[in-house]
Amino acid sequence: MADDNIAPKPPRKNDLALRTISGIAMVAIAATALYLGGNAFWFLLAVGAVAMQYEWAGLVQRIKNRKLSMLALFVPLSIMSPLADGPGFLGLGLIVAAFLFVCVVERGTALASGLLYAGLPVLGLLYLRNSEDGLILAFWAMAIVWATDIGAYFAGRTIGGAKLAPAISPNKTWAGLIGGMVAALVTGMLFHHYLALPFILAISSPVLAALAQCGDLLESGMKRQAGLKDSGDLIPGHGGILDRVDGLVPVAIVAGLTVAVLRYI
Repeated sequence: MADDNIAPKPPRKNDLALRTISGIAMVAIAATALYLGGNAFWFLLAVGAVAMQYEWAGLVQRIKNRKLSMLALFVPLSIMSPLADGPGFLGLGLIVAAFLFVCVVERGTALASGLLYAGLPVLGLLYLRNSEDGLILAFWAMAIVWATDIGAYFAGRTIGGAKLAPAISPNKTWAGLIGGMVAALVTGMLFHHYLALPFILAISSPVLAALAQCGDLLESGMKRQAGLKDSGDLIPGHGGILDRVDGLVPVAIVAGLTVAVLRYI
């Protein structure tokens, strides 16, 4: 999601073209990897997670051990590969172990927290994709975030009103939050009706939409504290990868956990 803490300048034609091209490319790559699943989906998520940790180190201004933290993260990511153990308790345990290792090295949690932030959503998305009807489940989790963004944008622009968190993100409104939740609910019900998504997951979609907005606010707050407009410049015209996945992070974690709990009930 784009940072709305700083009023954007009107985009030039070249900037708009660059954003459009890179946006289409991102969607195409993500959709292809999601459809293929297996090694392709794991590889895309693993590369993205390592890039997230790189940007996280910049946001929390802990550069000294940045490469070490990226290597520590790659250990659980490797274990979650389809060629290894896959997404499971071993991967979860190694994410926690990597977090504790970096905590000891850093004598603090600022840099180490990025390993949880980047590693847990990968675990969640891989678990969803590897589940029965995994393509639908993973696609649903991602579609909820997209629907939330679209619904929040149009509701916020059309209705406006009271600000949601003006000290963190001045452009977000309560109307936008509600609009995003409604859009997520509609999306969830469409998945239920046409793709046989379990009803309980469909009606949980507004909760995930609220979590997506919380994820956006968290990253906006971190950028504001660091004095940055974007988390990085990895994606031409779109800033960093954290700017694009801030809403997906909590949704992937909670959606994966929800499906796991329902599986054992």
